[in-house]
Amino acid sequence: MEARHLRYALALADHRHFGRAAASLGIAQPPLSQQIAALERELGARLFDRTARGVFPTAAGEAFLARARRALAEMSAAVSDTGRAARGETGRLRLGFIGSSLLELLPSLLGRFIRERPDVRLGLHEMSTCRSATALLDGELDISIGRGAPRGAGAEDLVSVTVGRDHLVAVVGAAHPLAGQPAVGVEQLRGQHLIVAPDDEEPVVAGWLDALLGDGAGAAAAPGGGVTDARDVHTIIGLASCGVGVGLGPACMRVAARPGTWVCEVRPRVELPDLVMSFRAQDRSPVLAAFLDTARELCPGVNERLERLGRR
Repeated sequence: MEARHLRYALALADHRHFGRAAASLGIAQPPLSQQIAALERELGARLFDRTARGVFPTAAGEAFLARARRALAEMSAAVSDTGRAARGETGRLRLGFIGSSLLELLPSLLGRFIRERPDVRLGLHEMSTCRSATALLDGELDISIGRGAPRGAGAEDLVSVTVGRDHLVAVVGAAHPLAGQPAVGVEQLRGQHLIVAPDDEEPVVAGWLDALLGDGAGAAAAPGGGVTDARDVHTIIGLASCGVGVGLGPACMRVAARPGTWVCEVRPRVELPDLVMSFRAQDRSPVLAAFLDTARELCPGVNERLERLGRR
């Protein structure tokens, strides 16, 4: 029994006439009659009553036709589902991201992807750059977005591409002496109590701040100095608004600034580590490819960078 036999039986049931059924199938009537007869012999039951008024399904035929319709529908769905999966329209994508990427990058990138591929199952995990790189190497994520390319053992097995750039700004509460200033010098930051990302979670950012302000990002360099760890930009802003100290983070923090805070530039301008999208080099899943295609469209320069890395 083949799929064509099911189609033949359903066409005959719909048209109640061998000639009309054969015409709808694009075959001659004798082969149709022969195939229906062969099907009945295989099943060991008469599927149709042949009468002068037409051809009508028997009780056995009705039972067979009900299953045949479902079987053909499932076969059609299997073909459709296969094509959709191959195009990255279904499946699963696990994304790890730092919180600041939600301020500018992800609303457009993730928003477009969800609109165009609503049937993809998304696993979204906010985590530090360090943690997401580890999860990516361990196979717990399919793609990560963090500050700077992953480093350490296994990093050579990843593809990393810049998807955004930003620079350092400072945020303070309204009562802070720096409030109202358009810019603050690096020298002014030394000795301030700073609110920054933890060294163990954002080592690349911490390294840059240490180089800028001295070891420990200026901790205890002067009266009032010290460091408070904050795991995301919203915490940095919130603690600054409470008067804890000077928050340091990417300029995209301006999007999330709240009443009672003041954001000022850092002079000289300090470029932060690039916002980097990373994934396993051997991962050729259609869903990942679809996400990369969305990034190609929305993030300037990503297409060229991916092509240079051999991802076309």
